[in-house]
Amino acid sequence: MKIKLNEIPVHEVVKGYIDSAENGVVGYNGRLNIRPAFQREFIYKDKQRDEVIRTVQKNFPLNVMYWVLSDDGNFEVLDGQQRTISLCQYVNGDYSIDHMGFDNLTKTERQQILDYTLMIYICEGTDKEKLDWFKIINIAGEQLTAQELRNAIYTGEWLTEAKKYFSKTACPAYTIASDYLNGSLNRQNYLETAIRWLASRDDKEIEDYMAEHQHDTNCNELWLYFQTVINWVKATFPVYRSKEMSGLEWGIFYNKYSAGKYDPKQLEARIVDLMDNEDVTKYSGIYEYLLDGDERHLNIRAFTPKMARQAYERQKGICPKCKKHFDIDEMQADHITPWSKGGKTIPENCQMLCDDCNRRKSNV
Repeated sequence: MKIKLNEIPVHEVVKGYIDSAENGVVGYNGRLNIRPAFQREFIYKDKQRDEVIRTVQKNFPLNVMYWVLSDDGNFEVLDGQQRTISLCQYVNGDYSIDHMGFDNLTKTERQQILDYTLMIYICEGTDKEKLDWFKIINIAGEQLTAQELRNAIYTGEWLTEAKKYFSKTACPAYTIASDYLNGSLNRQNYLETAIRWLASRDDKEIEDYMAEHQHDTNCNELWLYFQTVINWVKATFPVYRSKEMSGLEWGIFYNKYSAGKYDPKQLEARIVDLMDNEDVTKYSGIYEYLLDGDERHLNIRAFTPKMARQAYERQKGICPKCKKHFDIDEMQADHITPWSKGGKTIPENCQMLCDDCNRRKSNV
């Protein structure tokens, strides 16, 4: 990793400043990518923004900033985006402080701001080195999400295209899947989820997938996969329930279970029955349970200590499987008729098994 400290005056950074909203922000005579296309919008509050300018006016030092040198010889802001945009917007006349815009200042005051020296570290290195370093320096100011950190490293046409689908206001991903996903578009949660789902299909990490596709000219694979996942969910579970279905790992479910054959009408009938079952305490787990049959997804209601004590006394401490006597704390409450076969979590259906027999039964 190569890191070099540079002193760059404000007037150089703000030269050629262009804010194209969701299409990105540039400066430094077009050589500095201040905010890549479709990355999160400016999020500084007015007080934070104003303090940047006041710090410069008083000639106090701002915290150091970090730029990354790209392969084409241009730069991208790694840390310091909000401070940089605050300066550019003020010099550009986009806002004022105490009713004084940049053009209202005296020539001397304006020049003092333009000549102010920014301390900027410019780094070069591998993707992993830059990502690791960025995680370390991202400890102050507005914290970036994990995906925003990745976006700062794996820039390129593929990422720009992906953000059009997953990061833009009212983007296609939001249009078709907002009911099924949690998180924020402009904090890159939708994009992160889509990549993670697709990467996990091939037992890869998000960083692996982004590194492999960084220089692709389109994101067709990711977008087509995402559409397929959402269409599969809507076809398999056509009755939408917001509280239970929002935020589930639908892509992971698709990767594991989409090859199976499911009858949506039968699934819906089972969902209704399970939601009406007082032993089921986690309704959101019903969907994965119907796909893989693992009761743990449902958090089945446990026998109460009173039920367990009654069963223990009824059995006189004898495990019905191995016929040996145990203390109560060496035994586990178990369904006589398995829950999956209609057994209820009621006193009459409770038996106490020793730890070993209970473990053997669970493994059957």
